[in-house]
Amino acid sequence: MKLVVDMNLSPEWLPYLRHPGWEIRHWQDLGSPAAADDDILAWAREHRAVVFTQDLDFVQLLHGSQAHGPSVVLLRVHDELDETVRRQVAATIHGAEQALRKGALLTIKEHGARVRDLPLPAARRRKQG
Repeated sequence: MKLVVDMNLSPEWLPYLRHPGWEIRHWQDLGSPAAADDDILAWAREHRAVVFTQDLDFVQLLHGSQAHGPSVVLLRVHDELDETVRRQVAATIHGAEQALRKGALLTIKEHGARVRDLPLPAARRRKQG
């Protein structure tokens, strides 16, 4: 499995995410730091990579496109620099590998994770009133 770490996460994540047979890269080594989220998703789709990010825009793009990939891991924790958190996050990603290979959104929070298969349903618009 290939995993690309988004610019909003430190390259310090790479050692925690190492796993036999996986290719882990930080976006700063692959493309422009100012790349649009659409461009990162397109790159990940082309290279069959999973995007690891804290950016909710990736989820909105998945909802809007109803695409079957690429998979996205969305990190929603308070202290992403905490070593214990990093180890738990890495273990969660490793445990969700099969779903991520098929196409999934993995959301990781402080006390749990949720896997949703892709494609995601189109986002509902709220009524103005």
